[in-house]
Amino acid sequence: MADFLEIPGDLVLDIPKLTITGREELYLENHKGIIEYSTVRMRINLSRGFLEVCGNNLMIMALMPDEMKIAGDIDSIRFVD
Repeated sequence: MADFLEIPGDLVLDIPKLTITGREELYLENHKGIIEYSTVRMRINLSRGFLEVCGNNLMIMALMPDEMKIAGDIDSIRFVD
């Protein structure tokens, strides 16, 4: 249906969309809230499982109902079911 209407799949299927700029910035769309927040690890709820971001000096720079921007020294990003 999304293809027929030419609508991006991430909008219709509620799939998370990540935009990573270097190792310092992560922009996440379609999240479902924050599970854990510290300067070394963040766990963000998704429609299926959660996203784990590990690093140093992590901070949330922007937070909206379904979008967020994380900055810091990002070491790893992992999807967990």
